[in-house]
Amino acid sequence: MGHKVNKNWKISTMCVHGAGGYDKATGAVGKPIYQTSTFAFESARAGAEIFLGEREGYVYTRISNPTQEAFEKEMAFLEGGEAALAFGSGMAAISGVIMSLCKNGDNVVSSDTLYGGSHQLFTETLPRWDIQVREVDGTDCRNIADAIDKKTRAIYIETPANPTMSLIDIEQCAAIAHKHGIPLIVDNTFPTPYFQQPLKLGADVVVHSATKYIGGHGDTVAGVAIGKKDFIDELRMGILRDMGGIISPLNAWLLVRGLKTLAIRMERHQENAMQIAKYLQFHPKVNSVFYPGLTTHPQHALAKKQMSGFGGMISFEVKGGRKAGETLMNSVELITLAVSLGDVDSLIEHPGSMTHSTYAPEDLAAVGITEGLVRLSVGIEDPKDIINDLSQALNKIN
Repeated sequence: MGHKVNKNWKISTMCVHGAGGYDKATGAVGKPIYQTSTFAFESARAGAEIFLGEREGYVYTRISNPTQEAFEKEMAFLEGGEAALAFGSGMAAISGVIMSLCKNGDNVVSSDTLYGGSHQLFTETLPRWDIQVREVDGTDCRNIADAIDKKTRAIYIETPANPTMSLIDIEQCAAIAHKHGIPLIVDNTFPTPYFQQPLKLGADVVVHSATKYIGGHGDTVAGVAIGKKDFIDELRMGILRDMGGIISPLNAWLLVRGLKTLAIRMERHQENAMQIAKYLQFHPKVNSVFYPGLTTHPQHALAKKQMSGFGGMISFEVKGGRKAGETLMNSVELITLAVSLGDVDSLIEHPGSMTHSTYAPEDLAAVGITEGLVRLSVGIEDPKDIINDLSQALNKIN
């Protein structure tokens, strides 16, 4: 009649079947979209018991929904966590996790190379609630340890970092966090659980912009947090319920569908990225290439230690600074000039003026985001076509 989820499955099998197989209520092999706001109760007593948590059931889609639950179960399964909670965006997941751990007067210690939206949250929005975030160079975990005090409630890292592709040692950070009795939160958007599983390395909470590789097709916006069941339950019945940053059933369904092809997509993203990184590495108009899979990457050994693959994101610095970068981006024909990442389509952008424009100029320089830095999200097109497009565009730089 079907299968039961088996924790011994290989991860590519988990991606296809991790949401639990066919729908038990209807027998549908494809997960149904439960496009409803509310759910009926069998009786007044049943409704009261569900509200009290004494009986399983659904109340209202702002709290949970069967389609959302299918996505959450699969993400928990893939990341090796006890439970997961879906949000309406990656930023809703990140802000929800931080706000659930902190109150006014508390602080978080974070790595300093982050997605621009996370940096904006940490430096502009959270301080309005008197929650301070101390951003430090996380490539040396001693900097993180030195920034912790008695009011620190969490460590937050992003590895590989957006957009510089620098790495942070997850195991070392976890040891520091646990020494101080605080959780380690890891943004795992770039590698996905297919290539990196932070919980197995000691992290306590994993967050994703599921908009990116999890969905994979550029047609949904969502986020997810994975961790211990008690923490996720508190997050659901606290921040999510009260702040309302929910995912829609349709978006949850798109993510369940996206996960089915995650393994083959991530393998192709990585295969293409490696070829393109090697091509760019020796191009006369490129100063530097940042890709963890290259042996020239300063943290290549760490990448091999904590990742099973290197992913599909590349950053590279063109000679000639921002003007040269603009010429490149304005000249591509196959690659799309757009923000976001993780799509099957190749996407190119200029971090300093786009995704990371929330950074002050001196902060951009401090974390290595130069005027000539370009970020490339390598798609699943034929790698020769991507290389040919980059070649003709780079040739237009004077």
